[in-house]
Order: sequence, then structure tokens, then C-alpha cells
Amino acid sequence: MEVFEAVRTILAVRLYRDTPVPPDVVRRIVEAGRLTGSSMNRQPWHFIVVENRETLARLGEAASSGPYIAEAPLAVAVAIDKASRFGVSDGSRAIQSMMLTAWSEGVGSNWVGFLGLGKAKTLLGVPDELELLAIVPFGYPANPGGRGKKQRKPLGTVAHREKFGKPFG
Repeated sequence: MEVFEAVRTILAVRLYRDTPVPPDVVRRIVEAGRLTGSSMNRQPWHFIVVENRETLARLGEAASSGPYIAEAPLAVAVAIDKASRFGVSDGSRAIQSMMLTAWSEGVGSNWVGFLGLGKAKTLLGVPDELELLAIVPFGYPANPGGRGKKQRKPLGTVAHREKFGKPFG
């Protein structure tokens, strides 16, 4: 899938088929995160790949905004170095790379949490010097329809040329 097409059509997926994500696709998803650019090339992230059903169920309980993690065949937890000034932005970039890569393979995902994942951090054994930024469940969408049907503000209301308020075009 071409990159813009992935950006144009990606949707948040919270219902997954009970189909494992093949190991080569899992590796490509995680590699996409690893290969993402970061500030000063510090790469302040760690990726915890979870496929164990029991651990996924416990993560679903631990993340109040993402109980559907329990139904996904795969999740990647993203931890960032607390000392990194750019950890949140760099980790977020890595998450988006993983989500777009997954989508290009027909695998849906959704961002769960944004920091404040203390229970999940403990469950995954994340050390104190790291913060758990998010958990991203991945899986084949149970409802594959609706690709690209997004409600977004018109480009002219969010994009400006040269300075705020001057229409982009």
C-alpha cells in the first residue's frame, strides 16, 4: 500500500478477528518502530511485544481505556526513557510508524492510554527509569468495511499559508 493511501484510509480498530498476526508481519511492525527517526538519533524507546493470551487479558484489565486489548492477538507496549526531553514525541512517531505499517498489511490497531499506565507497567516489568507511553493492540479487523470513511475538518479550516488565518488554498 502506498504511504498516503495508508494515511488516508487508516481507522481505529477495536474489534479483532481471532486470527494470529504472522511472525514476519509482527517483525515488520516492530522494525517500523525501531527504524523511525528520533531527536538526535537517541531512540528513547523500548517495545514489548505481547502475544500471550493471558498477558493480553491482563493488559486489557490494566488499561482502563483499552479493555479490547484482551481480544487482540498482539499488542506492542511502548516504553520511553523518562530522562529524554523528546521521549513522548519520538515514541509517538514510532507508534504511528508501527500503526501505518500494520495497516498496509491489513492489520488494524488503536492507541491505548497515554502515560498513566502504572498497572500495565508493573505487569510488563518495565523498569523505573522508563515510562509506559502507550499500548497498541494489533489484529485483523472483525469489521473490515469502512476503510477511509473519515469525518475530518476541511483542509481550508486547519491549514494556513505563511501565517495563521491566510487560506492554504
